Amino acid sequence: MLNRTVLIGRLTKDPELRYTPNGVATASFTLAVERPFKTNGEKETDFIQIVTWRQTAESVANYLRKGRLTAVEGRIQVRNYDNKEGKRVYITEVVADNVRFLEKAESSDTKREDRPNDPFPTEGTPIDISDDDLPF
Repeated sequence: MLNRTVLIGRLTKDPELRYTPNGVATASFTLAVERPFKTNGEKETDFIQIVTWRQTAESVANYLRKGRLTAVEGRIQVRNYDNKEGKRVYITEVVADNVRFLEKAESSDTKREDRPNDPFPTEGTPIDISDDDLPF
């Protein structure tokens, strides 16, 4: 069996970096990927949720910004939970092993503006994630 995907697209917003209660970094972002064909003369775009872990998550959060062209290699994962109304919600996302920055930085402003000196200002801040959601 094989579960592997490679995507190239642009970030729809800056990545969101968080830490698990055990201090493991995780970053999530959405990648806009154009389909290779047109429908009614217009190209369609898929918006794919991406999750990264550990050092990759920290690098992504520090150096990727909205609009940057990026390649992602990883696996598709489907998870679910029950929301506040008791309804089961399914989430399909790509868990990225490898993220490549495909464009050169335009200037030194590639680091996030809200943390120019400290690349991990929220380090140690817990996030709401259970051990069942971790990919290891």
